[in-house]
Amino acid sequence: MMKKTFLTLSLAACGAIGFAQVPGGTPPAVSPMPMKPEMTEIWEPEVAVVTPGKNAGDAPSDAIILFNGKDLSQWVSSKDGSPAPWKIVNGDHMEVVPKSGDIKTKMKFGDCQLHLEFSAPDLVEGASQGRGNSGLFFQDRYELQILDSYQNRTYRNGQAGSIYKDHAPLVNPMRSPLEWNVYDVVYTAPRFKADGRIDSPARITVFLNGVLVQNNSTINGLTLYIGLHNYPEAHGDDVIHLQDHGNKTQFRNIWVRKL
Repeated sequence: MMKKTFLTLSLAACGAIGFAQVPGGTPPAVSPMPMKPEMTEIWEPEVAVVTPGKNAGDAPSDAIILFNGKDLSQWVSSKDGSPAPWKIVNGDHMEVVPKSGDIKTKMKFGDCQLHLEFSAPDLVEGASQGRGNSGLFFQDRYELQILDSYQNRTYRNGQAGSIYKDHAPLVNPMRSPLEWNVYDVVYTAPRFKADGRIDSPARITVFLNGVLVQNNSTINGLTLYIGLHNYPEAHGDDVIHLQDHGNKTQFRNIWVRKL
């Protein structure tokens, strides 16, 4: 009788202090500690403050200005590193000088957020890849296509918004040649193993004129004109470059944030 009373009191006590009463003689299980709101709050370090631009497309306070319409001081010729051979128009934008060659940044970048505005030549000439063609290359290798794709049919993975010869854009939101188009890009650089093999490929998210056209797309390697894309060698941060494809394509308001 005494033993039975002791067992009854013990089970009651277990319930009172938070143990589950498990039938069959199994040891009681401990219930989890009640959570408090502050247990999942992280206060330090405080998130850095960045001042956004006043208007849509304006550079935030931590951006690196690559082109503001005034000069080409952040760019050089891709051929030989001499001053960039393209021209400034009206202190507002730069224009490709056909056959002068590509230009590239002086600085090197890996993971980044980039904003760039471009326009096709005002005079519409040519068709398909011959109309308003240029290219925006990340790490000097991976091309986001620039093209006048407004009422201009070409291959899907070669139109504006495509990762050239790799991924077609989700949609075609291009404006007319007399208007400016806007790229907002988040680029994640590839990672390589110690032996030089690819570990994780580059990825890219692209908004064209505010419309999502690449949704965290995998870049399958060098965006070659001919042949399958691949990662032939390991590399680190590298320049951003713009292509001279023989058209008087125009650019303005280019800035980048290192991520």
